[in-house]
Amino acid sequence: MKIVVIGASGTIGSAVVKELEARHEIVTVGHRSGDITVDITSAASIQRMFQAIGRVDAVVSATGSAHFGPFETLTEKEFLIGISNKLMGQINLVLLGRDFVNDGGSFTLTSGVLSHDPIYCGAAVTTVNAGLEGFVLGASIEMPRGIRINAVSPGVVEESMERIGSFFRGHIPVPVSTVALAYSKSVEGRLNGQVFHAQ
Repeated sequence: MKIVVIGASGTIGSAVVKELEARHEIVTVGHRSGDITVDITSAASIQRMFQAIGRVDAVVSATGSAHFGPFETLTEKEFLIGISNKLMGQINLVLLGRDFVNDGGSFTLTSGVLSHDPIYCGAAVTTVNAGLEGFVLGASIEMPRGIRINAVSPGVVEESMERIGSFFRGHIPVPVSTVALAYSKSVEGRLNGQVFHAQ
């Protein structure tokens, strides 16, 4: 298969590439590096990316930013960071990419554990992750030409604990190689409309 991995240089994205590259042709995409670059907050940038890559069998999104901060200081501005980036950016990957995905292909998006297991300073992220999972469920019953759509919901990964572990007290860290297997299950399996919990 020809698989596009967006966020390919990140902690999770690079593990996904490592998991899939022995069996498939991988096109790496990042904000500043990769075979092609993209700004997922820009529909025009996403459109240019797909036009440059051409037809593919699968799109994996392991990217997206959202705001962490205490609820008492959250404003619309902070919520819009995640809404325009992680939520709408990944939704636009599907809306603009569906015509470039071959029959029977797939999209795999990334939500996260906070969709159902919130933490302090995570209200904006919980909102975005839950919205993504809702989009996957709603879109799955209408995807054209046998195309599937799923999400992976990673827990906090071991490789990120030094940087963000203080936010995730009591959470069991997951090796990023284990998280990558959930993306493999989505891409190489046949399930549709699912959230694969890698926690």
